[in-house]
Amino acid sequence: MSDMSFEKALAELEKTVEKLEDGRLPLDESLAFFEKGIKLAEYLRAELEKAEKKIEILLQDDKGKVKPEAFELKEKKEAVLEKPEEPDTGENNDLPF
Repeated sequence: MSDMSFEKALAELEKTVEKLEDGRLPLDESLAFFEKGIKLAEYLRAELEKAEKKIEILLQDDKGKVKPEAFELKEKKEAVLEKPEEPDTGENNDLPF
């Protein structure tokens, strides 16, 4: 599985879940697909953890110690600051009536 790209593994997990959700597989095949899904999920989780570690930015605190800080896109932060989310009033103004 380590030779599989993240995207391919995710697509394979989606196919596996679809087969399980269909409900027409015999028990032994369902268990095999479930086991495959668990392995794919573990692989994907490990790949995401690797990506998170690569994204960390090292910064120094006031004592000169290096500490990791999660990476945030500048554009995302600016977009949030520019346009605050409007509260949901429960009204749907998109309806034609």
